[in-house]
Amino acid sequence: MTTSPLERLGLRERKKLKTRRAIQEHALRLFLANGYDATTVEQIAEAAEVSPSTFFRYFPSKEDVVVTDEYDPLIVESLRAQPGDLSPVEALRATLREIIGMMRAEDRQRIVERVTLSMSVPALRARQWENMQDTQLLIAQTLAERVGRSPDDFELRAFSGALLGVWQATILTWVENVGESDLLDLLERGLDYLSAGCPL
Repeated sequence: MTTSPLERLGLRERKKLKTRRAIQEHALRLFLANGYDATTVEQIAEAAEVSPSTFFRYFPSKEDVVVTDEYDPLIVESLRAQPGDLSPVEALRATLREIIGMMRAEDRQRIVERVTLSMSVPALRARQWENMQDTQLLIAQTLAERVGRSPDDFELRAFSGALLGVWQATILTWVENVGESDLLDLLERGLDYLSAGCPL
């Protein structure tokens, strides 16, 4: 039986992930109760029972506690482990099935809360765009290893950008339905559309 990327983390990494999630969960709770602007890093740190310096070891800024998560490195690890005979789309499909499949109900709820907050706060929308660019670069670099091309290759950049477009459309549609749609079904639909050349 294969293990998920999360299960393959060492003890130290799992402890760090637990702390990271706790900080983020307390931050989201406080943002919901008091508003994003009115909540301070010190309040988040106190609620999570960590020091402000520990907060900043996990999240460089208050914006980052909303827009970042642990999934990028897990996606990269899973994508690198996919069989070499899979096409880029099919390798990504298998990767995202694995990542979404290991999400708990509370993980999905946290995504809904983070995306809803990001759409309502201008500073978070700007930071989210930067975060998406970082994710696109990571995916392009990982796909470049699979297909033997440069991460700067135009077609590779276009493909990774299209993939992020599919992901963004999937998440926004899912969140607009308050998480009631099936996230994996929406993603499969988006990847099928990408594979078909995005016909309109």
